[in-house]
Amino acid sequence: MAETNLKKDFKPIYVIAGKDPAMVNMQCDKLLDSLLSHQDRSMALFNADPEKVTTSQIFDELRTLPFLADKRVILLKNADKFINADNRSYFENYFKNPCKSSVLVLAVSSWRSNTKLAKQLINVGELINAEPPKPWHLPAEMIKYAKQTYKKTLSLQSAQLLVELLGDNLPILQNEVDKLSLLVGDNNSITSENIESLTGRNRVFNVFGVIDAALTGQIDKAISRLRNMFASDKSAEFTAVGAFGYQLSKMFKAKAMLQDNQNPMQIAAKLRVFGNKENFFRIVGKLSQKQIGDLIQRLAVTDFEIKTGQTTAKVAIERLVLKLSFTQAKVSSGR
Repeated sequence: MAETNLKKDFKPIYVIAGKDPAMVNMQCDKLLDSLLSHQDRSMALFNADPEKVTTSQIFDELRTLPFLADKRVILLKNADKFINADNRSYFENYFKNPCKSSVLVLAVSSWRSNTKLAKQLINVGELINAEPPKPWHLPAEMIKYAKQTYKKTLSLQSAQLLVELLGDNLPILQNEVDKLSLLVGDNNSITSENIESLTGRNRVFNVFGVIDAALTGQIDKAISRLRNMFASDKSAEFTAVGAFGYQLSKMFKAKAMLQDNQNPMQIAAKLRVFGNKENFFRIVGKLSQKQIGDLIQRLAVTDFEIKTGQTTAKVAIERLVLKLSFTQAKVSSGR
């Protein structure tokens, strides 16, 4: 991660609000990087635990002058309950006259604009929105992140490929851009080929192996491959839906192009089919375009169930693989 320039002018209070813990943590880290150097943190950062800290400790820390640094930072994550009820009046008083040599950072899941604290914050601090961007905004966010953080150019096509492969988890996407920036070194651009080499090949090969096994009636092999993928790739829980969607979308496009009598090798070049092309077209040939479309719709339902906490990624994707196997059985029986 590129080092952020430290803020010389800083607000005495920051509130980071968002329901996604990963997004909130990411914004906390980004803000801390801008306020304190890593060597200053041992002396100038008080990372408070809301379950253990008292109100008096918080305000004592805020009023303590910084030692060997130009400011002290008091960070209170999961602060929703702490700043409610009995403690709220103390914060309201502090917001009226905050210390000039300290920075209070409150991380909360929600921040209602009609409260007294929210109205006071406008005059003394800054509200940082930690809500994730909408999925359709993610490619543009990745282009901006690559440019601002690493001065690397990421084309729209490349950014879309990254989102297709990894899904819509912003911290994971940014982490992948971090790795890609190291991969390209002094080159000014991150290309689709870079993304395919670092991000795409293993995930696409793994997913296609699962799809292949399921559609050839080897359900035990398909489930075993899937579980190995989750075990060997820690990010698979967040990226599996995107990887399956990427592969099924490619199969759907290939099927349409075959029905339009286009040459398979030309299709493979246009769609950037990895690995064994004959195997890819063999699998595509087993399914109708409607069947592939139905699987894509099922994947969309799976994605919604995971994001709304109705199921876990591992369970949901296993169900999808069973659905693939069921589709294969219908194809084999001619139904």
